[in-house]
Amino acid sequence: MIFDLDVIRKAYKLLPERVDHAKKTLNRPLTLTEKILYSHLEADQEFRDFKRGEDYVYFNPDRVAMQDATAQMALLQFMQAGRDRVAVPSTVHCDHLILAEKGAEQDLARSKDMNREVFDFLASVSNKYGIGFWKPGAGIIHQVVLENYAFPGGMMIGTDSHTVNAGGLGMVAIGVGGADAVDVMAGMPWELKFPKLIGVKLTGRLSGWTSAKDVILKVAGILTVKGGTGCIVEYFGDGANSISCTGKGTICNMGAEIGATTSLFGYDQKMNEYLSGTGRKEIAVLAGEIAAYLDGDPEVYKDPESYFDQVIEIDLSTLEPHINGPFTPDKAWPLSAFAKAVKDNGYPAKLDVGLIGSCTNSSYEDITRAASVARQALDKGLKAKSEFTVTPGSEMVRYTMERDGLQQVFEDIGGVVLANACGPCIGQWMRHNAANLEENSIITSFNRNFAKRNDGNPKTHAFVASPEIVTALAIAGDLTFHPGKDSLTNEQGEEVSLDEPVGLEMPPAGFGVEDNGYQAPAEDGSGIEINVKPDSERLQLLTPFNPTGGEDLRDMKLLIKVRGKCTTDHISMAGPWLRYRGHLDNISNNLMIGAVNAFNQQTNAVKNQLSGNTAPVPDTARSYKKEGLKSVIIGDENYGEGSSREHAAMEPRHLGVGVVLVKSFARIHETNLKKQGVLALTFANRDDYDLIREDDTFEIKGLDRFSPGNPLRLLLHHADGSKDEFTVNHSYNDKQIEWFKAGSALNLIKEDNK
Repeated sequence: MIFDLDVIRKAYKLLPERVDHAKKTLNRPLTLTEKILYSHLEADQEFRDFKRGEDYVYFNPDRVAMQDATAQMALLQFMQAGRDRVAVPSTVHCDHLILAEKGAEQDLARSKDMNREVFDFLASVSNKYGIGFWKPGAGIIHQVVLENYAFPGGMMIGTDSHTVNAGGLGMVAIGVGGADAVDVMAGMPWELKFPKLIGVKLTGRLSGWTSAKDVILKVAGILTVKGGTGCIVEYFGDGANSISCTGKGTICNMGAEIGATTSLFGYDQKMNEYLSGTGRKEIAVLAGEIAAYLDGDPEVYKDPESYFDQVIEIDLSTLEPHINGPFTPDKAWPLSAFAKAVKDNGYPAKLDVGLIGSCTNSSYEDITRAASVARQALDKGLKAKSEFTVTPGSEMVRYTMERDGLQQVFEDIGGVVLANACGPCIGQWMRHNAANLEENSIITSFNRNFAKRNDGNPKTHAFVASPEIVTALAIAGDLTFHPGKDSLTNEQGEEVSLDEPVGLEMPPAGFGVEDNGYQAPAEDGSGIEINVKPDSERLQLLTPFNPTGGEDLRDMKLLIKVRGKCTTDHISMAGPWLRYRGHLDNISNNLMIGAVNAFNQQTNAVKNQLSGNTAPVPDTARSYKKEGLKSVIIGDENYGEGSSREHAAMEPRHLGVGVVLVKSFARIHETNLKKQGVLALTFANRDDYDLIREDDTFEIKGLDRFSPGNPLRLLLHHADGSKDEFTVNHSYNDKQIEWFKAGSALNLIKEDNK
């Protein structure tokens, strides 16, 4: 079954004309990124050479994708938008709420029962509003999108930061908050600051133990977790064309870890083969007819420095396997230097668990490369010394790997195959005795490794590598093992070595599946009722936020001054809190509980200025809100990096936070705050962060003249009667200022649809 074929035909019919118009207007060759962006401009958008990193531009994406954790809040908002049906093709994928503990069959059955109320809600809303629904067990959203919906030259948004995975099939695919998704589903244009462009030229070919994962692990080490902020990364060169389509997806997927808006590759033979192999030959034919429009112009790639804001070159022939971590995905170690790094830094060398899969590395090729390592281990008398888990990316991948005997290989070395879901990657993992573990190490083929993310234990050192490296280290049970150089002792006492992994990009017998888990929506959903129990602890209908108006904000209390890294996991944790993603008041009880208080270096312990006592962050926020007082959050660098988690913006708004003031923002989170009516500000002088005291009261001056490009002033009232005043910056445009005054972007959408 080919989804949205008419949409793709229409897009391909219009794309050449629009690209030619852009080239003529700009009078220069175009990158692939520019071709896609300019061909998706909203009809009323002024057409000109936009300033990268400055101009806000309106686009019309081709589709929207939502995962079950974020879809709840997105659809609760959409229900207020006044529409009978979504304006663009949209899907919901049930992949985040499935707990990994014992194995696929038991875990899936238990999770369906535990989350029945939420799954039924999502299914019924999807049915009513014309949204495709992928049932629990169907697979991880990004792998399912790559297999069924992504198409070269398209543009999509998704309520998950790893929506960027679809760049592996040549899409501009961008992670957003639920309010952005509501805009597009409601037929409104979608706004984005026109991105800067980073070009990554790949030469040579991958070989041996090196895989596509190592490309992005290397890039993350170069650019760091914020080096791609506000940028789209475009990969090109002969090396890029040699990487499989799913390998390209892996590279684009982890682009979220460098803060990139998205990443993508140009259309090539590998994409053609993947489209054909996943039952979309007709799309491959259509793409082939306009192939020149689905790649950057040759002049661009001959002289990339003239067209990109930054250029990186990587020779795949000399690229080493990498292991990144712990605690951050940009701490990159070449495999040859990793054993020394483990010893020098005192990382626990004993490997407790190896985990492969997740949306980043769960393709058939990933599975076969890891399975080739596992199979030779069996042949050489070895079994996994570490606990070992495997997560297939979709039911199609799982069915095919079982049919081809790969699942049995993993089980024979001691592995456990988990459900087709996110599972351990997002903390949905019942790791045995995790809370009581002392310093320990795990290694995964996932994308993120922030402290506590996988198992809730801050003492767990999580490292990231390719599936084949993870498999080899799990067999050794030792982080210092180098599979290309070191030997292991087998069960017979013999010294044996592992050979280089071998993988298959596509299954020789083709993909197979009995039930892919898709449920089509009703043709007419007008008679479908959406019921939410008033006493439900999982779901809560939304009440619109009150308009903010244009008056200065006064008498605001400090809620927390955050020191150091503060991701959306710190602001609104996942794991067990996922169960409350559809209930704003209940999930707000996790607000900022993982953030470190700069005044006492503790988490979830702040001064309540009304009582004088130290109390949890959510309790303190509720205390201020009860008294009619707004509060302020102060943050450090790259505040809000990581997941596109909209709850990290809705929770502060719900509990009365008026301002979030930081040294710098991660892109998605800053937009999410703006959408929800929270004033998102940055220090004009970063040293002014040090002026904030624990018992301060805040006043924002200049909101009566709030306008693009004009800074505001912050007045600090200290408890001793002294004051400090300084400038704070913002990046609001005229439309975003209207969101702020209206109380939220959704409030404006409702008015427009009236």
